Amino acid sequence: MYSLLLNNIKSILKSFFKYIYLCGMNLNYIVREPQNITSKTPILFMLHGYGSNEQDLFSFRESLPEDWIIVSFRAPLSTEFEGFSWYDIDFNNPEKFVDLQQANEALQAITEHIMTIINNYGLSDSKTHLCGFSQGGILCYVLALRYPELFNLVACLSCYPEEKLLTDIVTDKKNLENLRFFISHGTDDAIIPLDWGRKAAELLYDLSCYFSFREYMSGHGVNQKNYMDLMDFFSK
Repeated sequence: MYSLLLNNIKSILKSFFKYIYLCGMNLNYIVREPQNITSKTPILFMLHGYGSNEQDLFSFRESLPEDWIIVSFRAPLSTEFEGFSWYDIDFNNPEKFVDLQQANEALQAITEHIMTIINNYGLSDSKTHLCGFSQGGILCYVLALRYPELFNLVACLSCYPEEKLLTDIVTDKKNLENLRFFISHGTDDAIIPLDWGRKAAELLYDLSCYFSFREYMSGHGVNQKNYMDLMDFFSK
């Protein structure tokens, strides 16, 4: 009886400290700064995919506008082969494909870090942009539609809008009018099916959001044409 009670207490404490850690999670990130920063300097936040890291999308920086601040976050959870993720994925159970608690805790941490970074740079009159691939792109949908007043250009690459995370989004068309979405998906994506990605067009059309949805002859990645179109989107 004593041993069972002790094990229960240990389990409760483990869950408690994990909860405290996640709620106050400190996200690592890397930054590219322009020579001059003013209150109007645009800033782009990047969210990598499952099993990757902050260096992945950050490699796009050489083709992005030189006067932007580029911030690439590292997800908080470790995966195999020294990668990271924003939340655990159960590939064997479509009903539990997304760990909703972990995803929402990650979203809270990302939002807090974005606001802190914007305030630290004094970007009171700037435009804030998002770019996410796969799992990171799923979170970009949520961030943009929860806080449309905060963001402008949003690129969602090889991902889909997860309905279970979109329960508290803004639906007032007036508040969504400043958002501009670039959505891309590979026709041969074996990780996130193209049909899942196409759900974004239905969602954003119903919300009257401005978006461009493009399909490319590729798998779960960004080919050269996709990359060029993405850079064109961010250059406007």
